[in-house]
Amino acid sequence: MPAWRSISLWMDQLADDLTARRSLEHDLDVDVVIVGAGYTGLWTAYYLKRHAPELSIAILEAQTAGFGASGRNGGWLMGNLLGEDRMLAGLSVEQRRQSYRLLHGIPDEVKQVIDREGIDCDYRKGGALFCAARYPEQASTLRQYLTALHAQGLNDADYRWLEPAELAQQLRIATPYGAIFTPHVATIQPAKLVRGLARAVERMGVKIFEQSPVTAWQPGHVRTAHAHVRARWVVPAVEGYANTLAPLGRYQLPVQSLIVATAPLPEAVWDEIGLSAGQAFSENSRQVTYGQRTHDNRLVFGARGGYQFGGRLRHDFNLTPAEIEVRRYLFTELFPALKAVHISHVWGGNLGMARRFQPHMLCDRPHGIALSGGYGGEGVGASHLGGRTLADLILQRDTLEVQQPWVLTAGGLNALKAWEPEPCRWLGYNAVIRSFVYEDQTLANPHVAPWRRGFARGLANVMEGFMQ
Repeated sequence: MPAWRSISLWMDQLADDLTARRSLEHDLDVDVVIVGAGYTGLWTAYYLKRHAPELSIAILEAQTAGFGASGRNGGWLMGNLLGEDRMLAGLSVEQRRQSYRLLHGIPDEVKQVIDREGIDCDYRKGGALFCAARYPEQASTLRQYLTALHAQGLNDADYRWLEPAELAQQLRIATPYGAIFTPHVATIQPAKLVRGLARAVERMGVKIFEQSPVTAWQPGHVRTAHAHVRARWVVPAVEGYANTLAPLGRYQLPVQSLIVATAPLPEAVWDEIGLSAGQAFSENSRQVTYGQRTHDNRLVFGARGGYQFGGRLRHDFNLTPAEIEVRRYLFTELFPALKAVHISHVWGGNLGMARRFQPHMLCDRPHGIALSGGYGGEGVGASHLGGRTLADLILQRDTLEVQQPWVLTAGGLNALKAWEPEPCRWLGYNAVIRSFVYEDQTLANPHVAPWRRGFARGLANVMEGFMQ
């Protein structure tokens, strides 16, 4: 059996023995076939069965539930969507208010399901702290972002500024310059959620077939090595693995995020650091750093990984010493007392990045295709909204979910923005990342001349704009 337990800390902590469900060995006729037993596929199946229990649904999973990003992520359950401010900017004040309520309600909606289904996934809704921690330019950027959020109709109940002294009541980091706090984030044990959700949909009558990779698909048909599935609806819920189902790889690039976890830390250390209420935290760097305190008192900390030429998936997530040390450097810049702490687990995963950093939920009714993806590393909460939305689209339910600007109902896959061909996207992506690293290294050095600091920020801004 594959070494699924070594996928991540989260999978290693599971009490079940990870025995594979049976693979698909015979042809099927169903109403809905879903490719992928991750969050998107399972949430779609869950809400379809809630609203239309008579539907026959089959899920085909190449490995096991939780093998992909759903069992590897950083455990942030966010009440937002990547790029929401840009997508909502053209709406009326009342429409934006409704959309933000929908997004902010994601963690509470998930809590209702895990309570209803008896899923213990260490859920704690302590909010999130977006910190300016290593150089003053971070505070300026964060304050501009806060001003933009408030201009869209949000207020301090949604996002508020914390001066360093107020931040220290929740999180104590070296050289704090302030933070934005939002209550609309929870932390979870991701593998417990995905595995519990898989059991929940099975109880509802959904058939899950594991170790059954899809080899070909088209409207109404899906094939594995041993069977053929006919369905009115096909839902490719593959996110970071989109390049395994052509032509989806044109629209979602697999990029990586890499994570480390410490051994459990003594209470005395946590008394120094804080995070006593289950808060998530990130440092406002374009390196995309993020962390949380786990239920068993570990620090889980991640940062942006990379992109491989041709959109190839990364399969080996035994992090190199250099990859581990970058993450150790970043978290010890925040918490110097952890410089020598033992790192017990290292891992990473592939996530889906859409062009213009714009998630999408698409329904092609004439061809019977529904998909959701492009979450850009914020998929724990976004996939829940995606699953709810796809269920409503398939069932033609007139809900607030289907009325959002990220929902596409015309043009089929052509409604999605395709990435440039290689080598353009590899060169572009790596140039952008190099500019981010240069900015971070420059601004973290307090002795760098002001003109060089300004140049580093300006270059990173230009490069980030190129990606959008």
